[in-house]
Amino acid sequence: MENKETAGDADRPWQSYHTVYTNAKAGMEGVDKERVQRIVYEMSKGSKYFENEERKEATIREKIENMRARCAQLTATDLSQYQKVADKRILELESTRDLSRIWLHVDMDAFYAAVETLSNPLLKGKPMAVGSMSMLSTANYEARKYGVRAAMPGFIARRLCPELILVPTNFDKYNYYSDLTRKVFHRYDPNFLAASLDEAYLDITEVCKERGLTSEEIAKDLRTSIFEETGLTCSAGVAANRLLAKVCSDINKPNGQFILPNDRRAIVTFISSLPIRKIGGIGKVTEHILKDALGINTCEEMLQKGGHLCALFSQSSADFFLSVGLGLGSTDTPQVRFRKSISNERTFAATTDERLIFQKLADLAEMLSMDMEKEGLTGRTLTLKLKTASFEVRTRAVTLQKYICSSSDILQQASRLLKAELPVSLRLIGLRISQFNEDGATAGLDPTQISITRFITSGDATRKSTGDCCSLNTDSNNHGFMDDTEIDTCIDGYGTDSETHHQVSNQRIDNKFSNMDDSNCTSTNDAEKSEEPENLLRNASADQANISTAIGSTSDSSDALIRRVSSTACSSSRNLEGNPNNNVDGENQVEVRSPDNNGQIWWIDNYKCTICGAEVPASFVDERQEHIDFHIAEKLQEEESGIRSRTHMPRQRTADKNLLSSPRKPKRQKSTPEKEVKHIPIDLFFMKTNQKF
Repeated sequence: MENKETAGDADRPWQSYHTVYTNAKAGMEGVDKERVQRIVYEMSKGSKYFENEERKEATIREKIENMRARCAQLTATDLSQYQKVADKRILELESTRDLSRIWLHVDMDAFYAAVETLSNPLLKGKPMAVGSMSMLSTANYEARKYGVRAAMPGFIARRLCPELILVPTNFDKYNYYSDLTRKVFHRYDPNFLAASLDEAYLDITEVCKERGLTSEEIAKDLRTSIFEETGLTCSAGVAANRLLAKVCSDINKPNGQFILPNDRRAIVTFISSLPIRKIGGIGKVTEHILKDALGINTCEEMLQKGGHLCALFSQSSADFFLSVGLGLGSTDTPQVRFRKSISNERTFAATTDERLIFQKLADLAEMLSMDMEKEGLTGRTLTLKLKTASFEVRTRAVTLQKYICSSSDILQQASRLLKAELPVSLRLIGLRISQFNEDGATAGLDPTQISITRFITSGDATRKSTGDCCSLNTDSNNHGFMDDTEIDTCIDGYGTDSETHHQVSNQRIDNKFSNMDDSNCTSTNDAEKSEEPENLLRNASADQANISTAIGSTSDSSDALIRRVSSTACSSSRNLEGNPNNNVDGENQVEVRSPDNNGQIWWIDNYKCTICGAEVPASFVDERQEHIDFHIAEKLQEEESGIRSRTHMPRQRTADKNLLSSPRKPKRQKSTPEKEVKHIPIDLFFMKTNQKF
């Protein structure tokens, strides 16, 4: 008997192909699932999509097997302890139940398809879908009877339903009708939560009291108003919280409503037999894991196996599953939050045509710029998302030192990121802008910040008064050094605008750190010596000359300072969270050397910074040098800050007296050995370094 079942599974391999079909969408309950799976399997087999799905399926199976193994290792005592934890958590969650609010979730019926049918009445009653042969955005209810649904390739949908009519997307129309529906929502709840173009959550508690109507009457009145304003139908669900309201709105689709009373017993009865896939937040992967690893099919079974959930999942995940089993959800109105990012992306047929790829990028940059201008946003971190023909997803980001919003600026930076990935076959491109300058809090930051090498060559290093030669001017406009907030945001990214890079790169030739290795981290200059530092030194005051002599006699030479910067950078790189080398210790430590002439040793796999983990492609030569300069400047600033914090008196005066007027050693201070070392101020260090040349 077992052999026959095995033979049957071999004859029908599509049955094990879990990721190609789900009947969770409204209007697909009576579809022949096996027929749909077979057609999708046959038409996908051998494609890049199929191979990617198989890889994901293998990963899911591995997770399931690992979870089963962990579950088998749990003893009766372990399960008893975890069940106690689950029972305690269930009581705590139950105490948070709020039945005082009335939430309504409204969902437009097959929105894109309905708008197209409204524009072209000839489509009414016919199976149709919005999208292309590559991908569908949605399908009407006539097409769903054949198994056609959103996120399905059009050529497969045509195989399922040969009479299917495909209509291209038109987001201008969809946005127009979405705005009309939102005006209606505003009449019932000015603070409604828009979940997408075609759905929203409304707190109708107050409007029910004001109008003296029940929640059922309000839901019906709202649906009628939307139809009168737009000619479109929608479905509604009413419940005590948003999670349940969304589930309810899907029950009587299309053009219907379902009311779940604000009563604990009614809620528990409703949720107990509900399939877990009906819950928002539980997708096909989570459903697959819960079913195959723990045998959980309904929400009630989540409570029954609460001990297993607490044992195998994180606390936050276990809390979510237990909350679902209790029928709990959010009831408060979220506070207004500033937007963190704005993005858009487009899918297309896989191509290696660079002209077409850059045209898609230009279109995305234009759309992103328009969206930012509408909301009055400017950002400084740009992220490029790429999906290759083999469905590999890559993301590359650059953090700029000025805020941008124009399409030309976005396209310029995005093109540089894209060029580093070519040649490549792509099927999706996306752009995202983040780190917004919303409230002007960071408006005071210098957008034209320059590198430490440009700071040296500009002569600012020696442009100090005699009485303040051991302190750096903190004005970022003079030196281009970052303040604390700027360091926090820029250390995660890289890059400056290309014009500044071009100016700086010509000046770096004579001034960058080069030929640094482990044995002797000495600084050499392969180019012709500059006369400017020498002239400045000749014009220095007598006090500055004495201080230079005094500091030159200390044990902390410029070479040692460079060595400290490099060793600290190496130490930081070992402790960096997310760095591939951050877990090595003892005998397994990986030595990270200081930078060579090309800066290659600063980068893991010639790509990731060993200090902060920022990814900078090898082709970004100027950005790499800028990034290295930043870390060196940061360390030197820390050294200088340490000097100033150890005394309230001018350090140069005390050093002059201690070192020149008395042959005896100065008294030891009660501090760590590291604090006893006398450090060279950054400006005098550069004067001394240039003096060698």
